[in-house]
Amino acid sequence: MAFPALNAALLKSGHQFPADVAWAVGKKLPEKVLQFGEGNFLRGFVDWMIHRLNTMGLFNGSVVVVQPIAQGLAEKLNEQDGLYTLLLRGIQNGKVVEEKEIISAVSRGINPYADFAGYLQTAENPDLRVIVSNTTEAGIAFSAADKQTDAPPASFPGKLTLLLHKRFTHFKGDVKKGFILLPCELIERNGDNLKKAVLQTAQHWNLEPAFAAWVEQANIFCNTLVDRIVTGYPRDEATQITEKLGYQDALIDTAEVFHFWAIEATGTDMKKLSEEVPFAKAGLDVVWTDNMTPYRNRKVRILNGAHTMTVLAAYLAGKNTVRECMDDPLISSYMQNGISAEIIPTLDLPKQELEAFAAAVSERFANPFIQHYLLSISLNSTSKYKARILASVQEYAKRKGKLPARLTFALAALIVFYRGTEIRDAALIGHRDSAEYKIQDDLPALEMFKAAWSRFENSPAGADKLVHGVLANSAIWGTDLNTIPGFTRAVAGHVHAIVSRGVVPAMQAANA
Repeated sequence: MAFPALNAALLKSGHQFPADVAWAVGKKLPEKVLQFGEGNFLRGFVDWMIHRLNTMGLFNGSVVVVQPIAQGLAEKLNEQDGLYTLLLRGIQNGKVVEEKEIISAVSRGINPYADFAGYLQTAENPDLRVIVSNTTEAGIAFSAADKQTDAPPASFPGKLTLLLHKRFTHFKGDVKKGFILLPCELIERNGDNLKKAVLQTAQHWNLEPAFAAWVEQANIFCNTLVDRIVTGYPRDEATQITEKLGYQDALIDTAEVFHFWAIEATGTDMKKLSEEVPFAKAGLDVVWTDNMTPYRNRKVRILNGAHTMTVLAAYLAGKNTVRECMDDPLISSYMQNGISAEIIPTLDLPKQELEAFAAAVSERFANPFIQHYLLSISLNSTSKYKARILASVQEYAKRKGKLPARLTFALAALIVFYRGTEIRDAALIGHRDSAEYKIQDDLPALEMFKAAWSRFENSPAGADKLVHGVLANSAIWGTDLNTIPGFTRAVAGHVHAIVSRGVVPAMQAANA
Protein backbone atom coordinates (compact mmCIF):
# COMPACT_ATOMS: atom_id res chain seq x y z
CA MET A 1 0.00 0.00 0.00
CA ALA A 2 1.31 3.45 -0.94
CA PHE A 3 1.24 6.06 1.81
CA PRO A 4 1.31 9.83 1.29
CA ALA A 5 4.56 11.62 2.17
CA LEU A 6 4.76 13.80 5.26
CA ASN A 7 4.97 17.50 4.38
CA ALA A 8 3.16 20.76 5.10
CA ALA A 9 0.60 20.09 2.37
CA LEU A 10 -0.39 16.80 4.01
CA LEU A 11 -1.12 18.59 7.31
CA LYS A 12 -3.47 20.95 5.48
CA SER A 13 -5.07 18.29 3.29
CA GLY A 14 -7.57 16.86 5.75
CA HIS A 15 -5.60 13.61 5.94
CA GLN A 16 -6.83 11.39 8.76
CA PHE A 17 -3.94 11.05 11.22
CA PRO A 18 -4.00 8.37 13.96
CA ALA A 19 -5.52 9.58 17.22
CA ASP A 20 -2.28 8.92 19.13
CA VAL A 21 -0.19 11.20 16.87
CA ALA A 22 -0.03 14.81 18.06
CA TRP A 23 0.15 17.33 15.24
CA ALA A 24 -0.89 20.81 14.23
CA VAL A 25 -0.65 22.97 11.15
CA GLY A 26 2.28 25.20 12.02
CA LYS A 27 2.49 28.86 11.15
CA LYS A 28 5.60 30.48 9.71
CA LEU A 29 7.79 31.72 12.56
CA PRO A 30 10.90 33.90 12.50
CA GLU A 31 14.15 31.96 12.42
CA LYS A 32 15.65 32.48 15.87
CA VAL A 33 17.86 29.38 16.09
CA LEU A 34 20.72 28.34 13.83
CA GLN A 35 21.58 24.68 14.25
CA PHE A 36 24.77 23.00 13.07
CA GLY A 37 23.77 19.37 12.65
CA GLU A 38 20.64 17.77 11.26
CA GLY A 39 21.10 14.34 12.81
CA ASN A 40 18.92 12.27 15.09
CA PHE A 41 20.14 13.68 18.41
CA LEU A 42 19.43 17.36 17.85
CA ARG A 43 16.08 16.60 16.22
CA GLY A 44 15.13 14.35 19.15
CA PHE A 45 16.38 16.74 21.82
CA VAL A 46 16.78 20.46 21.02
CA ASP A 47 14.27 20.72 18.16
CA TRP A 48 11.70 18.82 20.20
CA MET A 49 12.22 21.36 23.00
CA ILE A 50 11.82 24.33 20.64
CA HIS A 51 8.68 22.70 19.27
CA ARG A 52 7.36 22.35 22.83
CA LEU A 53 8.07 26.03 23.52
CA ASN A 54 6.29 27.05 20.32
CA THR A 55 3.20 24.95 21.01
CA MET A 56 2.91 26.74 24.36
CA GLY A 57 3.46 30.19 22.82
CA LEU A 58 6.66 30.74 24.81
CA PHE A 59 9.26 31.23 22.08
CA ASN A 60 7.63 31.72 18.67
CA GLY A 61 10.78 31.00 16.73
CA SER A 62 11.93 28.35 14.28
CA VAL A 63 15.19 26.52 13.66
CA VAL A 64 17.19 26.80 10.45
CA VAL A 65 19.42 23.74 10.18
CA VAL A 66 22.92 23.78 8.67
CA GLN A 67 24.27 20.52 7.32
CA PRO A 68 27.85 20.47 8.68
CA ILE A 69 29.36 18.07 6.12
CA ALA A 70 28.88 17.62 2.38
CA GLN A 71 26.57 14.61 2.76
CA GLY A 72 23.53 14.95 4.95
CA LEU A 73 19.78 15.35 5.35
CA ALA A 74 19.17 19.01 4.45
CA GLU A 75 17.55 18.11 1.14
CA LYS A 76 15.33 15.48 2.74
CA LEU A 77 14.34 17.94 5.49
CA ASN A 78 13.30 20.46 2.83
CA GLU A 79 11.31 17.84 0.94
CA GLN A 80 9.30 17.31 4.14
CA ASP A 81 9.11 21.07 4.90
CA GLY A 82 11.18 20.47 8.05
CA LEU A 83 8.58 18.07 9.47
CA TYR A 84 9.32 14.69 11.03
CA THR A 85 7.74 12.30 13.50
CA LEU A 86 9.32 11.81 16.92
CA LEU A 87 8.52 8.70 18.96
CA LEU A 88 9.35 8.97 22.67
CA ARG A 89 9.32 5.51 24.26
CA GLY A 90 10.29 4.21 27.65
CA ILE A 91 9.23 3.75 31.26
CA GLN A 92 8.11 6.73 33.31
CA ASN A 93 6.85 6.48 36.88
CA GLY A 94 6.63 2.73 36.51
CA LYS A 95 4.50 2.78 33.36
CA VAL A 96 5.40 2.09 29.74
CA VAL A 97 5.05 5.33 27.77
CA GLU A 98 4.90 5.79 23.99
CA GLU A 99 4.32 9.27 22.59
CA LYS A 100 4.11 10.17 18.90
CA GLU A 101 4.31 13.76 17.65
CA ILE A 102 4.98 15.55 14.39
CA ILE A 103 7.69 18.12 15.14
CA SER A 104 7.39 21.42 13.27
CA ALA A 105 10.19 23.53 14.79
CA VAL A 106 12.51 23.30 11.76
CA SER A 107 11.91 25.92 9.06
CA ARG A 108 14.40 24.64 6.49
CA GLY A 109 17.76 23.03 5.94
CA ILE A 110 20.82 24.59 4.33
CA ASN A 111 23.69 22.69 2.74
CA PRO A 112 26.57 25.23 2.79
CA TYR A 113 28.47 23.10 0.29
CA ALA A 114 25.69 23.66 -2.25
CA ASP A 115 24.43 27.07 -1.10
CA PHE A 116 27.27 28.87 0.64
CA ALA A 117 25.76 32.32 0.01
CA GLY A 118 22.50 31.19 1.60
CA TYR A 119 24.42 29.97 4.63
CA LEU A 120 26.23 33.28 5.14
CA GLN A 121 23.01 35.20 4.57
CA THR A 122 21.58 33.78 7.79
CA ALA A 123 24.06 36.04 9.64
CA GLU A 124 22.10 39.08 8.41
CA ASN A 125 18.86 37.94 10.08
CA PRO A 126 18.24 40.26 13.07
CA ASP A 127 15.92 37.66 14.69
CA LEU A 128 18.65 35.05 14.92
CA ARG A 129 19.73 34.69 18.55
CA VAL A 130 20.66 31.09 19.44
CA ILE A 131 23.26 28.80 17.87
CA VAL A 132 23.12 25.08 18.64
CA SER A 133 25.55 22.41 17.47
CA ASN A 134 26.29 18.72 17.55
CA THR A 135 29.15 18.04 15.17
CA THR A 136 30.64 15.00 16.98
CA GLU A 137 33.18 15.16 19.77
CA ALA A 138 35.97 15.83 17.24
CA GLY A 139 34.01 18.71 15.70
CA ILE A 140 35.16 21.37 18.16
CA ALA A 141 38.78 21.70 17.16
CA PHE A 142 40.84 24.40 15.48
CA SER A 143 42.00 23.50 11.97
CA ALA A 144 45.01 25.26 10.49
CA ALA A 145 43.90 23.92 7.09
CA ASP A 146 40.83 26.19 7.05
CA LYS A 147 41.11 29.31 4.92
CA GLN A 148 38.98 32.43 5.10
CA THR A 149 38.38 32.07 1.35
CA ASP A 150 37.01 28.53 1.68
CA ALA A 151 33.36 28.22 0.73
CA PRO A 152 32.86 26.73 3.24
CA PRO A 153 35.79 25.85 5.54
CA ALA A 154 35.86 22.16 6.40
CA SER A 155 35.76 22.48 10.19
CA PHE A 156 32.81 23.59 12.31
CA PRO A 157 34.83 26.37 14.06
CA GLY A 158 35.89 27.58 10.62
CA LYS A 159 32.30 27.75 9.37
CA LEU A 160 31.19 29.42 12.58
CA THR A 161 33.99 32.02 12.50
CA LEU A 162 33.01 33.07 8.97
CA LEU A 163 29.38 33.38 10.03
CA LEU A 164 30.23 35.40 13.14
CA HIS A 165 32.49 37.70 11.12
CA LYS A 166 29.71 38.23 8.57
CA ARG A 167 27.35 39.21 11.38
CA PHE A 168 29.96 41.47 12.96
CA THR A 169 30.49 43.38 9.70
CA HIS A 170 26.82 43.44 8.67
CA PHE A 171 25.67 44.93 11.98
CA LYS A 172 28.79 47.11 12.32
CA GLY A 173 29.99 45.51 15.54
CA ASP A 174 26.69 45.96 17.41
CA VAL A 175 27.15 44.14 20.73
CA LYS A 176 23.39 43.54 20.87
CA LYS A 177 23.60 41.27 17.82
CA GLY A 178 25.65 38.51 19.43
CA PHE A 179 24.47 34.97 20.02
CA ILE A 180 23.75 32.53 22.81
CA LEU A 181 25.83 29.49 21.77
CA LEU A 182 24.73 26.08 23.06
CA PRO A 183 27.11 23.38 21.81
CA CYS A 184 25.91 19.85 22.55
CA GLU A 185 29.10 17.99 21.65
CA LEU A 186 30.08 15.49 24.32
CA ILE A 187 33.34 17.03 25.43
CA GLU A 188 34.30 18.70 28.70
CA ARG A 189 33.70 22.47 28.70
CA ASN A 190 32.33 22.40 25.15
CA GLY A 191 31.45 26.12 25.10
CA ASP A 192 34.87 27.19 26.35
CA ASN A 193 36.56 24.99 23.76
CA LEU A 194 34.36 26.31 20.94
CA LYS A 195 35.13 29.91 21.87
CA LYS A 196 38.84 29.12 22.01
CA ALA A 197 38.71 27.51 18.54
CA VAL A 198 36.85 30.50 17.05
CA LEU A 199 39.35 33.00 18.48
CA GLN A 200 42.25 30.86 17.31
CA THR A 201 40.74 30.73 13.82
CA ALA A 202 40.25 34.51 13.80
CA GLN A 203 43.89 35.00 14.76
CA HIS A 204 45.01 32.47 12.14
CA TRP A 205 43.13 34.46 9.49
CA ASN A 206 44.46 37.80 10.76
CA LEU A 207 40.96 39.14 11.30
CA GLU A 208 40.71 42.56 12.90
CA PRO A 209 41.16 42.78 16.70
CA ALA A 210 37.76 44.48 16.99
CA PHE A 211 36.13 41.25 15.76
CA ALA A 212 37.85 39.17 18.44
CA ALA A 213 36.68 41.70 21.03
CA TRP A 214 33.11 41.42 19.67
CA VAL A 215 33.27 37.62 19.88
CA GLU A 216 34.27 37.95 23.53
CA GLN A 217 31.85 40.71 24.54
CA ALA A 218 28.72 40.15 22.45
CA ASN A 219 28.44 36.34 22.48
CA ILE A 220 27.69 33.94 25.30
CA PHE A 221 29.47 30.62 24.82
CA CYS A 222 27.71 28.26 27.23
CA ASN A 223 29.06 24.96 28.48
CA THR A 224 26.34 22.34 28.33
CA LEU A 225 25.60 18.82 29.48
CA VAL A 226 22.99 16.90 27.49
CA ASP A 227 21.30 13.69 28.56
CA ARG A 228 18.86 11.73 26.42
CA ILE A 229 19.29 8.49 24.53
CA VAL A 230 18.18 9.16 20.96
CA THR A 231 18.01 5.89 19.04
CA GLY A 232 17.24 7.51 15.70
CA TYR A 233 15.56 6.04 12.66
CA PRO A 234 13.89 2.74 13.65
CA ARG A 235 15.19 0.73 10.70
CA ASP A 236 13.96 -2.63 11.98
CA GLU A 237 10.47 -1.29 12.73
CA ALA A 238 10.05 1.24 9.94
CA THR A 239 7.53 -0.76 7.90
CA GLN A 240 5.26 -1.49 10.87
CA ILE A 241 5.49 2.08 12.16
CA THR A 242 4.67 3.52 8.73
CA GLU A 243 1.58 1.31 8.52
CA LYS A 244 0.41 2.53 11.92
CA LEU A 245 1.12 6.19 11.08
CA GLY A 246 -0.59 6.03 7.69
CA TYR A 247 2.00 8.28 6.03
CA GLN A 248 5.58 8.02 4.78
CA ASP A 249 8.25 9.74 6.86
CA ALA A 250 11.91 9.25 5.87
CA LEU A 251 13.02 11.15 8.99
CA ILE A 252 11.25 9.26 11.78
CA ASP A 253 13.25 9.72 14.98
CA THR A 254 13.02 7.69 18.19
CA ALA A 255 14.24 8.54 21.68
CA GLU A 256 13.71 7.71 25.31
CA VAL A 257 11.28 9.76 27.38
CA PHE A 258 13.89 11.01 29.86
CA HIS A 259 15.71 14.25 29.08
CA PHE A 260 17.98 16.64 30.94
CA TRP A 261 20.02 19.66 29.87
CA ALA A 262 22.35 21.68 32.09
CA ILE A 263 23.46 25.00 30.59
CA GLU A 264 26.29 26.89 32.27
CA ALA A 265 26.83 30.57 31.55
CA THR A 266 29.19 32.18 34.02
CA GLY A 267 29.29 35.94 34.51
CA THR A 268 25.88 36.30 32.87
CA ASP A 269 22.40 37.24 33.99
CA MET A 270 21.03 33.70 34.28
CA LYS A 271 17.48 34.84 34.95
CA LYS A 272 17.46 36.90 31.77
CA LEU A 273 18.72 33.97 29.69
CA SER A 274 16.21 31.56 31.21
CA GLU A 275 13.43 34.00 30.33
CA GLU A 276 14.70 34.51 26.79
CA VAL A 277 14.68 30.76 26.13
CA PRO A 278 12.19 29.60 28.79
CA PHE A 279 12.70 25.83 28.74
CA ALA A 280 11.78 25.33 32.40
CA LYS A 281 8.61 27.36 31.99
CA ALA A 282 7.51 24.78 29.42
CA GLY A 283 8.02 22.01 31.97
CA LEU A 284 11.27 20.82 30.41
CA ASP A 285 14.06 19.49 32.62
CA VAL A 286 16.56 22.20 31.69
CA VAL A 287 18.71 24.01 34.24
CA TRP A 288 20.48 27.32 33.62
CA THR A 289 23.35 27.46 36.09
CA ASP A 290 26.65 29.20 36.80
CA ASN A 291 28.20 25.86 37.79
CA MET A 292 27.32 22.67 35.94
CA THR A 293 29.94 20.53 37.74
CA PRO A 294 27.46 19.01 40.25
CA TYR A 295 25.18 17.98 37.36
CA ARG A 296 28.08 16.51 35.41
CA ASN A 297 29.19 14.58 38.49
CA ARG A 298 25.62 13.34 38.98
CA LYS A 299 25.40 12.03 35.43
CA VAL A 300 28.92 10.63 35.23
CA ARG A 301 28.89 8.95 38.63
CA ILE A 302 25.30 7.68 38.77
CA LEU A 303 24.26 7.00 35.17
CA ASN A 304 27.64 6.22 33.60
CA GLY A 305 29.06 4.83 36.84
CA ALA A 306 26.17 2.38 37.19
CA HIS A 307 26.85 1.11 33.68
CA THR A 308 30.55 0.63 34.33
CA MET A 309 30.14 -0.96 37.77
CA THR A 310 27.62 -3.49 36.44
CA VAL A 311 28.15 -4.51 32.82
CA LEU A 312 31.46 -6.39 33.06
CA ALA A 313 30.38 -8.55 35.98
CA ALA A 314 26.98 -9.06 34.35
CA TYR A 315 28.59 -10.18 31.09
CA LEU A 316 30.74 -12.69 32.96
CA ALA A 317 27.50 -13.90 34.59
CA GLY A 318 26.01 -14.68 31.18
CA LYS A 319 24.02 -11.52 30.47
CA ASN A 320 24.17 -9.72 27.12
CA THR A 321 22.02 -6.57 27.47
CA VAL A 322 21.29 -3.93 30.09
CA ARG A 323 17.63 -4.98 30.05
CA GLU A 324 18.64 -8.52 31.06
CA CYS A 325 20.59 -7.03 33.97
CA MET A 326 17.51 -5.16 35.18
CA ASP A 327 15.45 -8.35 34.96
CA ASP A 328 17.95 -10.27 37.10
CA PRO A 329 17.21 -9.76 40.84
CA LEU A 330 20.84 -10.07 41.99
CA ILE A 331 22.41 -7.84 39.34
CA SER A 332 19.66 -5.23 39.60
CA SER A 333 19.98 -5.18 43.41
CA TYR A 334 23.78 -4.94 43.19
CA MET A 335 23.56 -1.96 40.83
CA GLN A 336 20.85 -0.12 42.74
CA ASN A 337 22.53 -0.70 46.12
CA GLY A 338 25.79 0.54 44.63
CA ILE A 339 24.09 3.75 43.52
CA SER A 340 22.14 4.40 46.72
CA ALA A 341 24.67 3.27 49.32
CA GLU A 342 28.01 4.04 47.67
CA ILE A 343 27.65 6.68 44.94
CA ILE A 344 24.94 9.06 46.16
CA PRO A 345 26.69 9.61 49.54
CA THR A 346 29.70 11.03 47.65
CA LEU A 347 27.72 13.72 45.78
CA ASP A 348 26.76 17.19 46.93
CA LEU A 349 23.38 17.90 45.31
CA PRO A 350 20.28 17.52 47.54
CA LYS A 351 19.69 13.86 48.39
CA GLN A 352 16.08 13.95 47.16
CA GLU A 353 17.23 15.25 43.79
CA LEU A 354 19.92 12.57 43.53
CA GLU A 355 17.49 9.81 44.47
CA ALA A 356 14.98 11.01 41.85
CA PHE A 357 17.72 10.95 39.22
CA ALA A 358 18.76 7.44 40.32
CA ALA A 359 15.15 6.23 40.06
CA ALA A 360 14.98 7.63 36.54
CA VAL A 361 18.23 5.84 35.69
CA SER A 362 16.73 2.52 36.76
CA GLU A 363 13.70 3.14 34.54
CA ARG A 364 15.93 4.12 31.64
CA PHE A 365 17.96 0.93 31.96
CA ALA A 366 14.74 -1.10 31.97
CA ASN A 367 13.42 0.59 28.78
CA PRO A 368 11.95 -2.24 26.66
CA PHE A 369 12.41 -0.22 23.46
CA ILE A 370 16.21 0.04 23.72
CA GLN A 371 18.70 -2.81 23.41
CA HIS A 372 22.00 -1.81 25.02
CA TYR A 373 24.55 -4.56 24.51
CA LEU A 374 27.02 -5.06 27.34
CA LEU A 375 29.95 -5.67 25.01
CA SER A 376 29.32 -2.32 23.34
CA ILE A 377 29.33 -0.58 26.71
CA SER A 378 32.52 -2.45 27.70
CA LEU A 379 34.62 -0.49 25.18
CA ASN A 380 37.55 1.28 26.91
CA SER A 381 36.45 0.20 30.38
CA THR A 382 39.75 1.13 32.02
CA SER A 383 39.34 4.83 31.18
CA LYS A 384 35.65 4.58 32.08
CA TYR A 385 36.41 3.18 35.54
CA LYS A 386 38.93 5.97 36.05
CA ALA A 387 36.49 8.70 34.92
CA ARG A 388 33.23 7.34 36.31
CA ILE A 389 33.95 5.32 39.46
CA LEU A 390 37.37 6.09 40.89
CA ALA A 391 36.32 9.49 42.30
CA SER A 392 33.37 7.81 44.06
CA VAL A 393 35.71 5.22 45.59
CA GLN A 394 38.09 7.89 46.85
CA GLU A 395 35.37 10.23 48.12
CA TYR A 396 33.49 7.37 49.84
CA ALA A 397 36.67 6.25 51.60
CA LYS A 398 37.34 9.85 52.67
CA ARG A 399 33.83 10.43 54.03
CA LYS A 400 33.12 6.97 55.49
CA GLY A 401 36.56 5.74 56.48
CA LYS A 402 36.09 2.46 54.63
CA LEU A 403 35.93 1.16 51.06
CA PRO A 404 32.70 0.86 49.05
CA ALA A 405 32.27 -2.90 48.59
CA ARG A 406 30.39 -2.88 45.27
CA LEU A 407 32.55 -0.26 43.56
CA THR A 408 35.62 -2.18 44.71
CA PHE A 409 34.11 -5.41 43.35
CA ALA A 410 33.50 -3.60 40.03
CA LEU A 411 37.25 -3.16 39.52
CA ALA A 412 37.82 -6.84 40.29
CA ALA A 413 35.18 -7.75 37.70
CA LEU A 414 36.95 -5.47 35.20
CA ILE A 415 40.26 -7.21 35.83
CA VAL A 416 38.69 -10.65 35.33
CA PHE A 417 36.75 -9.48 32.25
CA TYR A 418 40.13 -8.39 30.81
CA ARG A 419 41.53 -11.91 31.22
CA GLY A 420 43.08 -12.89 27.91
CA THR A 421 46.37 -14.21 26.57
CA GLU A 422 46.06 -13.29 22.89
CA ILE A 423 45.73 -9.95 21.11
CA ARG A 424 44.07 -10.33 17.72
CA ASP A 425 42.81 -7.60 15.38
CA ALA A 426 43.58 -4.92 17.99
CA ALA A 427 41.49 -6.71 20.64
CA LEU A 428 42.40 -8.88 23.61
CA ILE A 429 40.52 -12.18 23.31
CA GLY A 430 38.62 -13.25 26.40
CA HIS A 431 36.48 -16.33 26.97
CA ARG A 432 33.07 -16.75 28.56
CA ASP A 433 32.55 -20.45 28.95
CA SER A 434 33.77 -21.74 25.56
CA ALA A 435 32.87 -18.62 23.55
CA GLU A 436 35.33 -15.88 22.64
CA TYR A 437 34.64 -12.19 23.20
CA LYS A 438 36.63 -9.12 22.19
CA ILE A 439 38.08 -6.83 24.84
CA GLN A 440 38.58 -3.44 23.20
CA ASP A 441 40.75 -0.77 24.79
CA ASP A 442 43.94 1.17 24.22
CA LEU A 443 46.77 -1.16 23.21
CA PRO A 444 48.96 -0.42 26.28
CA ALA A 445 46.08 -1.47 28.55
CA LEU A 446 45.47 -4.66 26.58
CA GLU A 447 49.17 -5.53 26.65
CA MET A 448 49.34 -4.92 30.40
CA PHE A 449 46.43 -7.27 31.12
CA LYS A 450 47.74 -9.90 28.69
CA ALA A 451 51.11 -9.91 30.44
CA ALA A 452 49.58 -9.86 33.94
CA TRP A 453 47.27 -12.79 33.30
CA SER A 454 50.00 -14.82 31.58
CA ARG A 455 51.84 -14.92 34.94
CA PHE A 456 48.76 -15.54 37.10
CA GLU A 457 48.71 -18.36 39.65
CA ASN A 458 45.26 -19.19 41.01
CA SER A 459 45.71 -18.57 44.72
CA PRO A 460 45.11 -15.70 47.13
CA ALA A 461 48.79 -14.78 46.84
CA GLY A 462 48.56 -14.99 43.04
CA ALA A 463 45.53 -12.67 43.04
CA ASP A 464 47.41 -10.22 45.29
CA LYS A 465 50.37 -10.18 42.90
CA LEU A 466 48.16 -9.78 39.83
CA VAL A 467 46.11 -6.94 41.31
CA HIS A 468 49.12 -5.12 42.74
CA GLY A 469 50.73 -5.03 39.30
CA VAL A 470 47.55 -3.85 37.58
CA LEU A 471 46.82 -1.13 40.14
CA ALA A 472 50.41 0.13 40.01
CA ASN A 473 50.05 1.21 36.36
CA SER A 474 49.66 4.95 36.84
CA ALA A 475 49.78 5.49 33.06
CA ILE A 476 46.35 3.85 32.88
CA TRP A 477 44.75 4.94 36.17
CA GLY A 478 46.40 8.34 36.54
CA THR A 479 47.90 7.28 39.87
CA ASP A 480 49.12 4.18 41.70
CA LEU A 481 45.86 2.78 43.08
CA ASN A 482 47.80 0.69 45.59
CA THR A 483 48.13 3.88 47.64
CA ILE A 484 44.42 3.76 48.51
CA PRO A 485 44.40 2.10 51.95
CA GLY A 486 43.14 -1.48 51.80
CA PHE A 487 42.17 -1.23 48.12
CA THR A 488 44.66 -3.76 46.74
CA ARG A 489 43.75 -6.50 49.20
CA ALA A 490 40.00 -5.89 48.78
CA VAL A 491 40.16 -6.00 44.98
CA ALA A 492 42.40 -9.07 45.08
CA GLY A 493 39.95 -10.84 47.38
CA HIS A 494 37.15 -10.24 44.90
CA VAL A 495 39.33 -11.37 41.97
CA HIS A 496 40.17 -14.62 43.74
CA ALA A 497 36.49 -15.15 44.61
CA ILE A 498 35.37 -14.61 41.00
CA VAL A 499 38.04 -16.91 39.55
CA SER A 500 37.63 -19.63 42.18
CA ARG A 501 33.89 -19.63 42.90
CA GLY A 502 32.32 -17.81 39.97
CA VAL A 503 31.08 -14.28 39.48
CA VAL A 504 27.54 -14.85 40.81
CA PRO A 505 28.56 -16.07 44.31
CA ALA A 506 31.25 -13.38 44.42
CA MET A 507 28.70 -10.68 43.55
CA GLN A 508 26.29 -12.04 46.17
CA ALA A 509 29.00 -11.69 48.81
CA ALA A 510 29.89 -8.15 47.67
CA ASN A 511 26.23 -7.14 47.72
CA ALA A 512 25.48 -8.61 51.13
